[in-house]
Amino acid sequence: MHKKLFAVLMLAFFAVGCSDKPSLVIYTWSGMFPAEVISGFENDTGIRIRYVNFDYNETMLARLTSERRGNYDLVIADDYILENVILEGLAQKIDITRLSNYGNINPFYQQQFYDPTDEYTIPYGAGVQTIVYDQDLTGMPIRGYTDLLHPALVNRIGIIDNYRVINGMALKMMGQSYNTNDPDVIRRAGEYLRTFAPNIRLIRDDRLDDELLAGEISAAVMYTDMVTRAKMERPELQVVFPAEGIGFGIMAAFIPSNAPNADAAYLFLDYILDAERGAGCFEYLGYYSTFSASDPYINEEYRDFLTLPEDFWGFTSMEMIQNVNDEARSLHNLIWTEFKSAAGQ
Repeated sequence: MHKKLFAVLMLAFFAVGCSDKPSLVIYTWSGMFPAEVISGFENDTGIRIRYVNFDYNETMLARLTSERRGNYDLVIADDYILENVILEGLAQKIDITRLSNYGNINPFYQQQFYDPTDEYTIPYGAGVQTIVYDQDLTGMPIRGYTDLLHPALVNRIGIIDNYRVINGMALKMMGQSYNTNDPDVIRRAGEYLRTFAPNIRLIRDDRLDDELLAGEISAAVMYTDMVTRAKMERPELQVVFPAEGIGFGIMAAFIPSNAPNADAAYLFLDYILDAERGAGCFEYLGYYSTFSASDPYINEEYRDFLTLPEDFWGFTSMEMIQNVNDEARSLHNLIWTEFKSAAGQ
């Protein structure tokens, strides 16, 4: 960001009558920014950053809905919940004239279903659910979800604790969409999913990659950040975009409609949109870079894991996982509960 412009923005910020110790309250998951970015912003601006964490996107939505007084200045959450946030009027429109680095965003991650006109959100990290495996332990190559049913993998597979992704695994194997609302199709997918139960050893969202690295499991369906950590530790691990279909997701930032300090939120957004700082953020985060200007600054050692393949958007089986209706969501929850029980989880 140009130093003169940053100085002008800072003068404007302090001219609005803020307190002696201005703060920026960021509401998101833990571990979203490297310490040097947080401290650098605080040192450069004099604005103290305060983190408030949530466990699930739904927790964030419920809190924003119930709290009339604004408590958060910037929120980062997953794409599907952002659709609800915007529809319920909980986000304010982004004034892109206040973001000198706005042009650094990769347009591939814009105009998505949750914000088709890019009025409310700034993409910050993207992920693809992939299969990662140790061929020394599987004894065979894996190309898709179907291979995970092999008898050699009984009690040897780990999966993330995300019912839409894992139920969707069965849907994709049936040639169906992640986002179908057809109850009969979802029920059939649930029956198919239960055939995986004997092969499942672990269902967890927390550090599933550690179990693969330790040899406790032979293969896993994991989030992008887990894949990145695993590959950096053991480059020989195999990473596969499942042949049956790819589930794709984007995280994005928004400023709540009742944010008490939106000025600080704009300053922070522009700070991380800087090309070099953004690269540092994505290296730390372990998700795909959503700032095209940052891609050249990402260490070559990380670049293959943090930037999408050039032909990714040509995959006809790639889908964004979106919201489904209430009946479909209830069915998914029931199927997931039954599946976890069948898998001994």
